[in-house]
Amino acid sequence: MHTLLKQLHAQADAFIALRQDIHRHPELAFDEHRTSALVADKLQGWGYAVERGLGGTGVVGRLVRGSGKRQLGLRADMDALPIIEATGLPHASCHEGVMHACGHDGHTAMLLAAAQHLAEHGDFTGTLNLIFQPAEEGGGGALRMMEGGLFDKYPCDAVFAMHNMPGVPQGRLVLREGAAMASSDYATVTLTGVGGHGAMPHRAVDPVVAAASIVMALQTIVSRNIDPLQMAVVTVGALHAGKANNVIPQAATLEISVRALDREVRSKLEQRIKALITAQAESFGVTAQIDWRPGYAVLVNTPGETAFAREVALELVGAEQVTLQGPALSGSEDFAFMLERVPGSYLLIGNGEGDSAGACMVHNPGYDFNDASLPLGAAYWALLAQRFLV
Repeated sequence: MHTLLKQLHAQADAFIALRQDIHRHPELAFDEHRTSALVADKLQGWGYAVERGLGGTGVVGRLVRGSGKRQLGLRADMDALPIIEATGLPHASCHEGVMHACGHDGHTAMLLAAAQHLAEHGDFTGTLNLIFQPAEEGGGGALRMMEGGLFDKYPCDAVFAMHNMPGVPQGRLVLREGAAMASSDYATVTLTGVGGHGAMPHRAVDPVVAAASIVMALQTIVSRNIDPLQMAVVTVGALHAGKANNVIPQAATLEISVRALDREVRSKLEQRIKALITAQAESFGVTAQIDWRPGYAVLVNTPGETAFAREVALELVGAEQVTLQGPALSGSEDFAFMLERVPGSYLLIGNGEGDSAGACMVHNPGYDFNDASLPLGAAYWALLAQRFLV
């Protein structure tokens, strides 16, 4: 076992308790006041220069050693989800309807454990910037911190982040060069016709029929417009129209989500979806209002930084516990915005597989972060910092 792993295992109990405390007190996007105060107090106590409230509830801790010029950023997310927890664990959420269902409590604890180790024992020269971000779950906290001057105040030569992954064996690290997570865009489509009596449809302009046709036509966007070797998803998640079986409503509404792993594909999806909806609506005599809301960008890991991250993983746990080029994921992550500004890489740490508790997928009421991963994640961050800041 690598020396760093032994050292972080020795201090794991305190950070497991910290992780479970954060889990017990989950906070939604931009409401992470208790969590950010806990993080800031810990960092300050270990000797970091701390900025609180960046991007709302974000925290940055800076530690400078020696005369090295290199500057590194490590990021963890802090927010929870509006989900009713059903784990039944002793450390289950004490806030009804809010839970850490994605493991951000674990991400925060791993980076804090690494922060303490690096402050007390870290052998490096340069600047270490620890970024604790709010509102990853759809709130765009990364953008908010960047708009608040994150990389102007704390310039970084590279930035890295890590996420737990149920279904991957605990103890395994998964890396990927290139596009690693999908973009996410959303549209609300309002179709307006003319309402009427269901017995006299010729006197109405039916938005329900138009909506049904649009739902089916949207299924051809990917199959007939996108290269079969490219990934794209168009999902109509909701269709709302009318309340009675003998009344043709005046309006119908569609809720659509769109994902892609390529920036050009993302742009093409938007163009084709808008054109198809507009044309279909016109063919049925209804009007279509499209509210298109850009979400997260495609997350692209840069080659040099990913190669470096792989080397750190191989040194720490050996080739048998490292996936050098894992599959891309169709989920989205706002760390993508940081990677558009600064080169870096985003990796996965296994949360458990098979029948283990850690295999429960994120965003599920039964999910919990696997505390056995905490020493590994902390050791990885500590080793990466020491290898980068030389």
